[in-house]
Amino acid sequence: MAYNVDGYHIHGAVSGQDGKGCRVPPLADPIRLQAYKDALSNWSYKGYIRFELTEQSYRWIRRELDNIPIQELGRLMHEYVASGGEIDEQPETRPEWSDAYEFHHDLRFTIQDKRVYVETRLKYRIPFVPDESWILVVNVHGPS
Repeated sequence: MAYNVDGYHIHGAVSGQDGKGCRVPPLADPIRLQAYKDALSNWSYKGYIRFELTEQSYRWIRRELDNIPIQELGRLMHEYVASGGEIDEQPETRPEWSDAYEFHHDLRFTIQDKRVYVETRLKYRIPFVPDESWILVVNVHGPS
């Protein structure tokens, strides 16, 4: 699936595999999936997609993605998922994240003909409440 969004060519990449070629399960829980898509749908409003990136991620974005604005990256994430792109989900095992997040979610797609990996965390509650969930983007880079 390919399309252009304001001059940024994006399309789905090999989803469902980590950088080592191992199968990664998609986000299948209906409540988490609804919360994730809801947060992405609010990409144009402040606070629904938040970025806590390392300097290494910012350097990669500047160098490989022509320094696209961070908010534009949020919009491209939304467009990818809205067009049927897969969200991968893995239990969070890293100590610095596992206390606050049960899972982390990955998007793997292409921007400007470059494969992009976006690692995220989802904050939501049960019961699901529209316009309340948000996503934290913690890493952006090319394939490992």
